[in-house]
Amino acid sequence: MHPRKSEKTDAGATAEAASWAGAAVVDITPRGSVFLFGYPHVPRYSTGVHDPLECAALFLRSAEGGALFLANDLIGFSKKFVADVRKRIGAATGLPADAIMITATHTHSGPVMLDYLSNAGDSVVPKADPAYQQWLAGRMLEAATAAVNAAVPAEIGLVVARAEGVGSNRHDPAGPADPEVPVLVARSRATREPLGCMVVYGMHPTVLHEDSTLISADFPYFTRRSLRQGGALPAGCPVIYHNGASGNQSPRHLTRANTLAEAQRLGESLGRAIAGAIPTAAFSGVAAIRCRQRFIELEPRAFPAPADALAAVRQTRARFQQLKRENAPRTAVRTAECDVFGAEETAELAHAAVDGRLATAIQKCVPAEIQAIAIGPWTFVGWPGEFFVEYGLELKARAPGTFLITLANGELQGYIVTAEAAARGVYESSNAVFAPRNGARFVEATLALLGPAG
Repeated sequence: MHPRKSEKTDAGATAEAASWAGAAVVDITPRGSVFLFGYPHVPRYSTGVHDPLECAALFLRSAEGGALFLANDLIGFSKKFVADVRKRIGAATGLPADAIMITATHTHSGPVMLDYLSNAGDSVVPKADPAYQQWLAGRMLEAATAAVNAAVPAEIGLVVARAEGVGSNRHDPAGPADPEVPVLVARSRATREPLGCMVVYGMHPTVLHEDSTLISADFPYFTRRSLRQGGALPAGCPVIYHNGASGNQSPRHLTRANTLAEAQRLGESLGRAIAGAIPTAAFSGVAAIRCRQRFIELEPRAFPAPADALAAVRQTRARFQQLKRENAPRTAVRTAECDVFGAEETAELAHAAVDGRLATAIQKCVPAEIQAIAIGPWTFVGWPGEFFVEYGLELKARAPGTFLITLANGELQGYIVTAEAAARGVYESSNAVFAPRNGARFVEATLALLGPAG
């Protein structure tokens, strides 16, 4: 939607110079029973729907250009899927690919969206359903065009909330974490009514575990519901929820059980933090929007010989069984179980490195995209895959006002961990396809893209 140059805003600025915004949300819940992807070895097919999965879209426009964010309650996307959807959206709206960010909230209670090489040996995990993906692409196009067509002169409000008690570093509750939650509210210039709200929070949505068979967005659903029902936002207001640097962040040490009641408790806690911050947002009727993009090559991780990888599987299984026999704390047992999953995945990847499947999978991920969308004084940076929080913290420290969104515009077949985590052999490092040093490369490449001023 393009404003007429002659139209005036309430501040006297031309509509062409002022900010415009539109938002929309569509239901992307699969029809019928689907395999719920996120945990290995369990034939976990959905028996119902607790809450509908959403695709929420926010369109922003200034004199400098426009940007479109689409956040989806799904585990992730392939680079090819994103390219195809961007092409369709671009044809319908005129927006270039670097102005469209497509992200996943990373719920583990939704359908299979892509084929992870590390899960290739897990016989219970089916392939992604092309029919659902085709339908999904159409729904995402609907959300995108609805948001663009709904755009009206707007004010953009920015504030940083602080979330405590929702999650923590899953390896060390006192370890690195980022409780900051950037919040962007777009409201109508004419009515001051919120049009849409965009938030970024770095936390795995994994309150629900293998025993839950209901489709759900996990705790982000309850966050959105609390904002809409608690008065912070109008009923039905689109909430565009992105996942930040959450590779080593989860609710594991904060949950009392892995239930919907716990997802509600944590989600509403996050919602209250956001709601409390919204009234203090600083609004502007003119927020310049600039979009930038670059691609970088990545270095694969070095894998052990298959025989050594299988020996590590036996060792981690023995430790897990020992902790269970000793009635160790629930969190310690869960961590050890995840270590088993990681060792199994390393073994699969080690075999794939020998037979050529790994090289094929890597080619589908690279070059990796870095996307930067500046909105007034803030910049939202999109990286594919799952990154440890240390990288998001470093980026923000070196470029204030910059906030990292992960699982954006594709995937990296797993995690980008720190060198320290790799040395400890934690689950995420066992699952990783790419070397830890790529994290620093993402940081430096992003800072170069942002320029001297960050």
